[in-house]
Amino acid sequence: MPSKSSLVIFLHGIGASGAQLMPLAASWRASLPITRFAAPDAPFSHRYGHQWFSTDGNPLDPTRIRAAREAFDGLMNDVVRAEGFASAHARIAFVGLSQGAIVALDAVASGRWRIGALVSFAGLLPPQQISSSSRDTPVILVHGQRDTTIPVTASTLAAAELGAAGFKVELDIEPGVGHTISPSGGEKALAFLKQTLA
Repeated sequence: MPSKSSLVIFLHGIGASGAQLMPLAASWRASLPITRFAAPDAPFSHRYGHQWFSTDGNPLDPTRIRAAREAFDGLMNDVVRAEGFASAHARIAFVGLSQGAIVALDAVASGRWRIGALVSFAGLLPPQQISSSSRDTPVILVHGQRDTTIPVTASTLAAAELGAAGFKVELDIEPGVGHTISPSGGEKALAFLKQTLA
């Protein structure tokens, strides 16, 4: 593995697939020429694709997110090993959208994953005691002001909680943007990754 190489793992939203985030990787390749990109499908099936945890009943029930941690960690370990980064977690970034951002934030905030960077698009931080063991992981939260699926206050709250726990956090609220990755949001995330994975 080249000493400067890094790995970006995309984590898709509910009912989607990893392949749906690969166009973003394609647009980032020129700026991150020695970075590898992976976009696995979430481990659980959903009627429209895949999901990281079940949302039947209360979609944000923290026990559902905790119950899915083992499957998430197993899948991430498989990807990390396959890409050759098992001993280089500091060179890994999670880039999550919606439900993918929720499990990424949970993985880092719980202290299970100490990685090089975390990008959350339209996510939220599940209620929990935040571990300080992963606070070296810089985080950027990008959220559309007009998001009606997960309100922007979720990222504002997550930024405050992570900041209070000693994390280095950036919050970017995008006017006029809904529950999506906007072109400008993608650019901000790319600039963040170029800086943190440099």
